[in-house]
Amino acid sequence: MTFRVRVSVAAVAITVVSAAFCGGRTALARAASAASASSGSASATTPRSPSSADTDEGKKGTETRQPAPEGGERNDGAIVRAEFIHEPGAYPQCHASTIVETPDGGLVAAWFGGTHERNPDVCIWSRRFAHGVWLPEVKVADGVQADGTRYPCWNPVLFRPRQGPMVVYYKVGPSPSTWWGEFATSGDDGNTWSKSQRLPDGILGPIKDKPLELADGTILCGSSTESPKDGWHVHVERTTGVGRPWTKTAPLASDGFNAIQPTLLIHRDGPLQMLCRTKEMEVATSWSSDGGLTWTPLAASGLYAPNSGLDVVSLADGRQLLVYNYRDATRAAAMNPKSAALGAPSQAGIRRPDEDWGVRWPLNVSISPDGVHWKMVLTLESQPRKDGYAYPAVIQTHDGLVHITYTWDRVKIKHVVIDPAKL
Repeated sequence: MTFRVRVSVAAVAITVVSAAFCGGRTALARAASAASASSGSASATTPRSPSSADTDEGKKGTETRQPAPEGGERNDGAIVRAEFIHEPGAYPQCHASTIVETPDGGLVAAWFGGTHERNPDVCIWSRRFAHGVWLPEVKVADGVQADGTRYPCWNPVLFRPRQGPMVVYYKVGPSPSTWWGEFATSGDDGNTWSKSQRLPDGILGPIKDKPLELADGTILCGSSTESPKDGWHVHVERTTGVGRPWTKTAPLASDGFNAIQPTLLIHRDGPLQMLCRTKEMEVATSWSSDGGLTWTPLAASGLYAPNSGLDVVSLADGRQLLVYNYRDATRAAAMNPKSAALGAPSQAGIRRPDEDWGVRWPLNVSISPDGVHWKMVLTLESQPRKDGYAYPAVIQTHDGLVHITYTWDRVKIKHVVIDPAKL
């Protein structure tokens, strides 16, 4: 069926926060505007109850699936390059990668790595791609505070503004419910990094995915909070540049969704859109018609996914390209799919059905002309693995190619290059 998502906007409060540095935007060309950018857990909150609107016919969007051969890739020649840019070595686990283009056509990628997620030894690591090769890893940040206390680092987000240095935002703290935002800058496109600085109180920065820089220089950061008491909520933070004030919206009306990690996209005809990860294992969406000041209540997008991160890039040709873990709609019933897929009778630590985050495979690419109707065009990974393939980051570089990085079973970071003209 044909459906038009409403873009009338319910007002939300804007809170002015103290001035601080804001990093910028990706160095990617866009036709209309520069669009370009958690791990975490929280105690269970009351799950959203299924309703008639949760049937396929009631969705605000649709997806056409194009299945891949079991254990393989359906690429039809679209994959230009695939490689691991981090393999086990100095530390056993890695997660939550991010990627950005440099002005000379190079790349910088980053992720967090250490003994395991939440361990105080988890740092932010980075690699540069220059002159056709990936250079050795460098440590960007270690979470050590002024008093010597060390906390784990989480979810780096690389971003390069139209003006100003490259920046990496990340979180520091014992857990997603208690972390805070920090950032470091690089004046030489990721070769060296400044000392870390803390963002203003109440500002977390982009929580997982790249910010969006509008034509007027406004920088929007999709952010979220995870509270054992209040649940998961998304909001949008904004600034206009270095040393300028930050503002943030109130939490978006959720319509029962427990949502985090919004990824932002821009449409040629003006509206902005976000897609979010949810505990309900559906991709939630919201729209803004006033440059991100206000947003519609979260609604079902018609896309199904496990409780895992995703990312979108607005392509130069006007299409939207989504990378995410596909989940079949028929698995919406309360269950433990991860345990079942791995052959275990139960999943350790599961107390309630909505705490089962599902398996993080396969990893897929879908394309949409309007952010509403999606067609699955590529399967990047489908082989079952304990920790799957997760937290993709995606950008389009000046040459038109699409670059995707993602966690590979928590032990590697993979980089895949795609020619979107073949999708």
